[in-house]
Amino acid sequence: MFAKLSVLCAVAVSLLGLANAETIGPVADLVIPNKVITVDGISRSSVLAGGTFPGPVISGNKHWHGIFQNGTNFADGPAMVTQCPIIPDDYFVYDFNVYDQAGTFWYHSHYSTQYCDGLRGAFVIYDTDLDNPYQKLYNIDDESTIITLADWYGEPAPEGRTLPLMTLINGLGRTVNGTASELAVINVEPDKKYRFRLIGLSCDAPFNFTIHNHQMTIIEADGEYTAPVVVDSLWVYAGQRYSVVVHANQPINNYWIRADPPAGTRYLSGFDGGRNSAIFRYAGADTNKEPETDGISTRPLDEDNLHALVHPTPPGRPELGGADMVIPIQQRFDMGRFSINNATYVSPSVPVLLQILNGTYDAEDLMPKGSVYKLPPNSSIELQFHGLSTGGPHTFYVVKNPHSPNFNWVNPVIRDTVSTGLNSNLTVVRFFTDNSGPWFLHCGLAIVFAEDPEGTEAHQNPIPPPFFELCPKYEESNPDKDLENLTSATRAGITV
Repeated sequence: MFAKLSVLCAVAVSLLGLANAETIGPVADLVIPNKVITVDGISRSSVLAGGTFPGPVISGNKHWHGIFQNGTNFADGPAMVTQCPIIPDDYFVYDFNVYDQAGTFWYHSHYSTQYCDGLRGAFVIYDTDLDNPYQKLYNIDDESTIITLADWYGEPAPEGRTLPLMTLINGLGRTVNGTASELAVINVEPDKKYRFRLIGLSCDAPFNFTIHNHQMTIIEADGEYTAPVVVDSLWVYAGQRYSVVVHANQPINNYWIRADPPAGTRYLSGFDGGRNSAIFRYAGADTNKEPETDGISTRPLDEDNLHALVHPTPPGRPELGGADMVIPIQQRFDMGRFSINNATYVSPSVPVLLQILNGTYDAEDLMPKGSVYKLPPNSSIELQFHGLSTGGPHTFYVVKNPHSPNFNWVNPVIRDTVSTGLNSNLTVVRFFTDNSGPWFLHCGLAIVFAEDPEGTEAHQNPIPPPFFELCPKYEESNPDKDLENLTSATRAGITV
């Protein structure tokens, strides 16, 4: 059983493999098979992009089609938000355009639990030299400098396991009392400067990332350039990405890379036996020897120090509640289900986009009931989050992060994924509505923003006829509805 995604682009593109991934492209079919894979001696069934974990790296230059889907909401991917799922043994061509975006992204499934079961990978849009403000800071930025961080589970998610078994860095890792299997190796040459792209492919766990004895200069967060910030450790939450410049200026040796989840009963933190680790290896170092380094962070990232490099001022008035529309978001997790403002997301029977194209515009009439929020066009929007973490349809200004009491109305970081802490924390973000269509705000929790629904049809580029064939095929295939309802808060097709 497999589905196929055809990635169509108008310029030079390659899909480059990490770890075990093969190279495909420039115009590519990305096959999604079920496959049994083995990590640190533990075999399990998975669903994989291109048959590997992580999936192939999709990369291209600045004008490669992708990401914001401005005018191409139909190609965004979330099942029953913008489209019906792709059924087994079928395919759909995602053909879309993007302007003025470059950076580090990722793609993943939202259908049922496929994302947690392996269908996730890196997506990089390389900037041109003229448009890259940090081009002179580093020598090397290619597929060898992509570092993916993921949690891995011992059995398929529908079977009910709730805790990750191990951390995988570029698809490799070890478990407690495991087989001392191969670890990922990041190879560097002395005195070279590298742009490492850190990608949180996690289903759930955040990771504290360090490279022993090396500082990192942050220059990008979630596809947006930041003012440079020098750190020696940083937390990478599920869905977040960073670009960091690292100078290989230490003695030739092997150094530990650590990606440690939080301590406690939920995750398996610690480094015994090489867990939660990879190897940072200088050319000339002993390739048969694992690192013996120790590392204590003295310069961790303070998110208050992250600032947007361009367009730093958020929309609206510089005060809490100073936007055209303010939406408080109270998140809860109770009896195994997430809810937002007392509504649990249940996937609708018809994609929200099709409902809008058929003339349904008001939130109270759109399915799923209680989980659709209508946003006016050309307006500043303020979201006030209480607890948990989330990612959304726009990049947004993080005017208050959950770990600080401070508000920044002058130059906050712009990104698309933010930790929102625990129930006692407040996170405030702002964005401007300039992209009509239904957009999925999600990460365990889920709601849909119907942005300017009256303008959605006119805002869309011509929708290809095969898009309208997805739902009839899906209904005819009689999918497992019970499984869908069980996992309805973590849904969709392929999201990039």
